[in-house]
Amino acid sequence: MDTTPMDRSSGGTTPGRTTPGGTTPGGTTPGNTAHTDTGAGGTAIVRTTARWPRWAVYAAGLWSLFYGALGLWWALDGRGFPFGEGDVPGAREESLLGSATAAGTAPVIAALGASGAVLALVMARVRLRGPLRAVALVLAWAAAFTLVVLVPDQRGLVALAYAPIFLVGLPWGWPDADYFATALPWPVLNLLICTTGGVLWTAAALAFQRRTGDRCESCGRSDDGAASWTDPASAARWGRRAAYVAFVIPLFYAVVRWAWALEIPLLFSAEELRWLHESGLVWAGAGLATLAALGGVLTLGLAQRWGEVWPRWVIGLAGRPVPLMFPVVFASVVSVALASAGATAVRVTDWADPADWLASPIAYWPLWAVALSVATAGYYLRRRDRCRRCGLI
Repeated sequence: MDTTPMDRSSGGTTPGRTTPGGTTPGGTTPGNTAHTDTGAGGTAIVRTTARWPRWAVYAAGLWSLFYGALGLWWALDGRGFPFGEGDVPGAREESLLGSATAAGTAPVIAALGASGAVLALVMARVRLRGPLRAVALVLAWAAAFTLVVLVPDQRGLVALAYAPIFLVGLPWGWPDADYFATALPWPVLNLLICTTGGVLWTAAALAFQRRTGDRCESCGRSDDGAASWTDPASAARWGRRAAYVAFVIPLFYAVVRWAWALEIPLLFSAEELRWLHESGLVWAGAGLATLAALGGVLTLGLAQRWGEVWPRWVIGLAGRPVPLMFPVVFASVVSVALASAGATAVRVTDWADPADWLASPIAYWPLWAVALSVATAGYYLRRRDRCRRCGLI
């Protein structure tokens, strides 16, 4: 809860507010302490610092160096090239790098990895301004977008969704398949490694953008004030709309998969449906449908009261506040997986044929990814408290 600033002429200070690069009354930098009201009945100074902005750029650089070394290994005829010719044959048509070869692509990976490591070092050690800052930001965000959205495909989402199904069925030996061979072979594991690199570059780009823009690296706030769309009331409005969209879209996917489980050839031929039942894959699809529908329902929590306070049916937690980062992290992981799956849907859908994209449940995945991301951002902005790093609220 914010407090009323005291008149500086009377020797008072504004509790919990510092200027970027300035000092607080105690002589400490805002990056190391967060001040709260210390008057009568107040609480003591909370000494804490968000650490992710410090290591994000270095982590992104180390990841780039590591993956660049893999590219050099593949360029020198090392085994395990995971794209194109080294990928699973049935997945090459859906992959952006489906036609890649080790001889032609691996040297590019090595060069990009080395360049990324250099860029990260510059971002961490040099305070760039003007056009150089803009170039660094464009390169960093381009790396993040490429590694999160373009390079991976829908197999990352499939591996994530199948994991609980295999875990639940493990005691009964169902499904009758090896999870790692089916859902997580080396080419798919490599896609998850690329996604991890994209997440690290996203954090690095965000931290660098805030630091060089005279904003708090942890929360993005500044003493100049925040945009109106980030205030809690505004975030609640647009976040609620996005949450409803993210709730509806997976229901369409779920209805189609449940129809197949009930032997209803919805958007599918009878022959293809018969093969699904004979192979048993239809039940795995029904499980994915159930998870999708459940995820849609949970998305509503980003806009409802039970997303802030545990409901009565949650034994042991009922009535307690839901930790802010619990739904934020969970929804963010799903959003990242949906982003790459949505990009795949864009590539494989025939957008010139309305019958193809109107009847395809995956054609709406890009919108699902965007809606869930926006709903998550709205939830975070609506519930976040005073920043522990800069003290702003």
